[in-house]
Amino acid sequence: MSTPSLEDLIELGAVQEAQGLQGQIKVRPHSPDPVALLSSKEIWLSLIPRRNVDGYASKEQASLHLYKVKQSKMHSGTVLMTLDGVTDRDQAQALKGARILIERKDFPKADGDSYYWVDLIGCQVKNLQDEILGEVLDITENGAHGVMAIGDPESKIVKQLVPFVKEVVKNVDLPNKSISLDWQSDW
Repeated sequence: MSTPSLEDLIELGAVQEAQGLQGQIKVRPHSPDPVALLSSKEIWLSLIPRRNVDGYASKEQASLHLYKVKQSKMHSGTVLMTLDGVTDRDQAQALKGARILIERKDFPKADGDSYYWVDLIGCQVKNLQDEILGEVLDITENGAHGVMAIGDPESKIVKQLVPFVKEVVKNVDLPNKSISLDWQSDW
C-alpha cells in the first residue's frame, strides 16, 4: 500500500499516553462522538507537529506509519486502542503525541441528517435572502454545539462565527457543497 499525502487524511485524535502493560494506547479524540475512530480497521500515525512556531503548517515531509487496529473502545472520554505490532508499554509510550489520521473513504456512512464536519468545510454558505456569506473554513465544538467559521477561502479570514444548530442551519446540500442559513450578513 502506498503512503497517502497528509491532504488525503483526516486527523481524528492524538495519542495521549500508554495504557497498561500490554501496549494499548490512550487516544484523545477530537470529537465527542468518535464513530469514525472507533470503527477504523487501520490508522496512520504521524509525529509531525500540526503547526510550527510561527503558526503555519509544518513544511517537513510527513512521517506516516500504518497500523492495523486490533481493538478499540471508549473509556472515560478517551479511546483505548490496541495496535498490531505494539506489544508493550515502552512501544506504546513512544507513540505519545502522535496524530491519528485515517482516509476519508474509511469513515462509516453518516446517518440521515448527520454530517461529518470535514465534509462541510469548503461548502458555500448563503442566507435565506440568497446572499453569499462565504465559505465554511473550519468547524469547532464549543460544548453545546458546533460553530462554523465562515469567511473568504482565498485569504482564510474568518468573517463570521455561526452556530451549527437546526434553528440556524436550514439546508445542507453536500453534493452541491452548499449550506443555507437563517442568518443575516451583518450579524
